[in-house]
Amino acid sequence: MKIITLLKPLFAITLLLAIITSCKEHRVTATAPETHTTTTDELPPKTPLSSEFKEYWYNGEAEITSYKLEQARYGEIRKGTAVLVFVTEDFLPEEQVKADNYSKNNIPVLKLNATKNFNTGIYPYSIMQSTFYPVANNEHAIKISASIQEWCGHVYTQLNNRETFEIQLHSYFQGEADQNFNLDKTWTENELWAKLRIDPKSLPIGQISVIPSLESTRLHHNALQPQEAIATLRADSYTISFPELTRTLTIQFNPKFPYTIESWEETTVNTTSSTSETLTTKATKLETIKSDYWNKKSNADERLRDSLKLY
Repeated sequence: MKIITLLKPLFAITLLLAIITSCKEHRVTATAPETHTTTTDELPPKTPLSSEFKEYWYNGEAEITSYKLEQARYGEIRKGTAVLVFVTEDFLPEEQVKADNYSKNNIPVLKLNATKNFNTGIYPYSIMQSTFYPVANNEHAIKISASIQEWCGHVYTQLNNRETFEIQLHSYFQGEADQNFNLDKTWTENELWAKLRIDPKSLPIGQISVIPSLESTRLHHNALQPQEAIATLRADSYTISFPELTRTLTIQFNPKFPYTIESWEETTVNTTSSTSETLTTKATKLETIKSDYWNKKSNADERLRDSLKLY
């Protein structure tokens, strides 16, 4: 009986700690991987990470950049805002989600959450794309997802990099609905934004096969499949042209580390039997901050939105 009496307060303390832990929002700070290079039968050598890279990307903060957005939609240019959030994370290779605990088997990734918000007449659009790209810079993105919400409904697409690219697509549009299919591995437009931030000189150039961004395929109701493209790299810009889609994307970046993205333009030509219409989406940088934003969720933290000019 004495043993049971002694165990009761110990059990109560243990239960309380478990409840507190379960309610706490988990975020494990990514750890910088080793800089040595290795070669396997499947993958080219890893990109060595400089001390400058580690100091910038492994300091427990994300890089958040806001942009003035001019978005082409339904034949007109809409004003809005875009945000690019880059942050390093440890990624689980099998589940392909963020790791809550460190393990040597985790995959260190540079994550990009790219958002857009704009209005079309009375109703709003909200777009988000997430890309999880290995900082080793020697393989394709481990996972890419995109969602688009507007008052007509919403669509969601996810690409998982396993033996092939495994695709899940959900849409409220007739003829799209729910789809599951596989694609052979090739370049993805989404991953190139993160690859640029690690080493612009490693970007593919010339005539290449690229899966266009998940956002663009959904907005234009194109089939999600590789497209022939022509890629050009200059000192401060990277351009991808898709001849069959009559679409061109140009990303302007700072040629000095950390290779911040200053702006981008996406031009699309829509041709019918009687007309040809060219519209250009533009995003121009407003502000950049470094922040552990996942800890900034009180009303007092709304001032950080002012610093990003996101009113």
